[in-house]
Amino acid sequence: MTTLPSNIQVFERGWLSSNNVLAVGAHDTVLFDSGYLTHAEQTLELVRHAIPGRRLDRLYNTHLHSDHCGGNAMLQAHYGCDTFIPAAEEAKVRHWDENALSFKATGQQCERFTIDGVVHPGDVIAAGGVEWHALGAPGHHPHSLIYYAPAHKLLLSADALWQNGFGVIFPELEGESGFEEARATLDLIAGLDVELVVPGHGAMFSDVKPALDRARRRLDFLSGDPVRNAEYAVKVMLKFLLLERQRIKVADVAALLGGMSALTEANTRHLHKTPGELAAWAIKQLTRACSARVDGDYLLNDG
Repeated sequence: MTTLPSNIQVFERGWLSSNNVLAVGAHDTVLFDSGYLTHAEQTLELVRHAIPGRRLDRLYNTHLHSDHCGGNAMLQAHYGCDTFIPAAEEAKVRHWDENALSFKATGQQCERFTIDGVVHPGDVIAAGGVEWHALGAPGHHPHSLIYYAPAHKLLLSADALWQNGFGVIFPELEGESGFEEARATLDLIAGLDVELVVPGHGAMFSDVKPALDRARRRLDFLSGDPVRNAEYAVKVMLKFLLLERQRIKVADVAALLGGMSALTEANTRHLHKTPGELAAWAIKQLTRACSARVDGDYLLNDG
């Protein structure tokens, strides 16, 4: 496998938190993405261990799903690092509009953080002595960015491309366009000279073309019937809650899913289940996949 430049480290996290990428230069230290709120202390310790005696100068978020920005506030409190987000999200963060941001819609947590600037698609930034091109990557999130370092043929792909797929196409859950945007993002990545991909979740990989082929097949499957994307979202979001809490009362699942506007909209548009039916279906899917198990009154995280 192609290796990372010596001044770049990847903290591969569990699926509750995104991966973090640390770029250490002679004059600056920069982190891309900060993980989930409940793992914020772990994120801080990973950074502190990696740069003893140094400060974290800047923090960039690829997008503002809570598993990518949940550690922002703690890193800011400890380091006073300047924080940069995709430009389209600026007003939402400055006014901390949780309805416009994704946190309430997904039933997830994010401590309020501040920002010092924004990044537009097409911007070029220097981080850790490396030149990074910020590229718009809509699909999973309409305002997501990916970061490409041409000199190293290295791509930080966030949730636009994993080794086996990509993140839920959230805009489609609420009746917005997302499949075609995701397809265009995969085409964009295919046109880059990339030898190593650091995804938002999972291990780094160098088999870029096979990963793109798998992603395109997956996208064809989901876009062929939007019900599939909605079902995938329900399973993923319930699993996320289980990863966070480890156990949930079976009787509470319907209310938890019903409290996520992204899922209620998807259910209304595509699934047409009662809250109880949706909960029962989701529990059955996770237990069948050995991702959860029922023990008495509780649904427990597994796998």
